[in-house]
Amino acid sequence: MKVIASSLRKGNVVEMDGKLYAVLKAENFHPGKGTPTTSVDMRRISDGVKVAERWRTTEMVEKASVDEREYDFLYSDGEGHHFMEPATYEQITVTPDVVGDDDVFLSEGIKVYLKTFEGVCIALELPQKVTVEITETEPVVKGQTASSSYKPATCSNGVRVMVPPHIGAGTRIVINTEDRSYVERARD
Repeated sequence: MKVIASSLRKGNVVEMDGKLYAVLKAENFHPGKGTPTTSVDMRRISDGVKVAERWRTTEMVEKASVDEREYDFLYSDGEGHHFMEPATYEQITVTPDVVGDDDVFLSEGIKVYLKTFEGVCIALELPQKVTVEITETEPVVKGQTASSSYKPATCSNGVRVMVPPHIGAGTRIVINTEDRSYVERARD
């Protein structure tokens, strides 16, 4: 299936020169003068080699047809990360190199989309937002304006994120999994 390059996102699978590539990062650049481009960092699925590619944003790219299903995360061990398909209870083990540094967001019961090709998991797509608890942050400084200043905080999963001054330790917040940024205070 052909798609325009600017629509590529992390977790998509692209087919180039007969080989499959998992998209690790995709960024669109719109310079003031010249042609807008899409820069994509990918991992070749067959051997794990990382490749960087750049296309014009309107260029057509071949998106591979892979099996994409929702799975529940179970646990991690020495073999890798274990997931279960909720309808069939079929379990699949995903290697750490497929998950990469997104393993910090894997918590028991989280629902993710796994992309499999010929029975092997080749890419993982996390939910766009996850709720975490702040374990450590600096105290509020009186008189600090709430509009523009942010302070560093450490979440329960180890991710460091910049939060508004009114957020303290023990507060549950929602963060964006793509760029690891603060979205809002959790509503629960």
